[in-house]
Order: sequence, then structure tokens, then C-alpha cells
Amino acid sequence: MKTPIKSFLAFVTLCLFSAAAWAAEASPAGTWKWTQQGRQGGQGSERAMKLELKDGKLTGKLLGWKMGDNDIPESEITGATFKDGVVAFAVTREFNGNTFTMKYSAKLEGDKLTGTIESPGRDGQAMKREWAATRAK
Repeated sequence: MKTPIKSFLAFVTLCLFSAAAWAAEASPAGTWKWTQQGRQGGQGSERAMKLELKDGKLTGKLLGWKMGDNDIPESEITGATFKDGVVAFAVTREFNGNTFTMKYSAKLEGDKLTGTIESPGRDGQAMKREWAATRAK
């Protein structure tokens, strides 16, 4: 009689450890890289960001990059969330005296983030484009 109970408890314990291991792997923490397409199909630029998830709080920064002759400095992400496998955050930047905010949202699937970036367009209307980042190993 003890054997079925022990087997059941062992099975439940294994399930709990497996679920905990899967949950730990489902973190967006790490360095992510992608190529940001240029305007109107122009030359793309390599981008990277670092994300940290600690005590349920997502933080990070968009790393600096080069755009033509300009060095773009790194920026902290704001309003970051990670819920139901979706990463969302905003980055506020300044360019030529103008401040603008870009909103990122992406679904985490293993070592890939796939989603959209929303930014202000030239005519005042929001512009959305797709993006996909891969976790650096």
C-alpha cells in the first residue's frame, strides 16, 4: 500500500521541480540583439538591450549604437512589464532637440522575442513596425 503513495508523491515532486525549472527558463533576462531596419527600407543598424528580471520587476537598458556618423547613447527602459510571456517597455530618446518615446511589446518564446515597436510618425500618427530579437548566448 505504501508503494502507490510513494510513487504518487514522487510523481508530484517531479512535476513541481519540472514546472519550477520551466518557469526559470521563461525569463526575459539577458542580452538581446536585432537589426533595426532603416527608414523606407534603408540601411539597418544592429541594436542590443539588456534585461533583468528580479523579484518580478523587469528593468534594463537599450544599449548605444552607431547610426551613420552619429553615436546614439544607451537609454534606460521605463514602464517595463513581463506578464503572461509578454515583455513590454518604453524608451524615451532625444534627437535634434525633439523628445520622443518608442513603445516595445514582444512575446517571449524561448530565446526569441517577437512583437511590435510603436513610435511617433512624421505626420503625428503612430507608426508600428515588427521586430524580432534573439537572446545572445
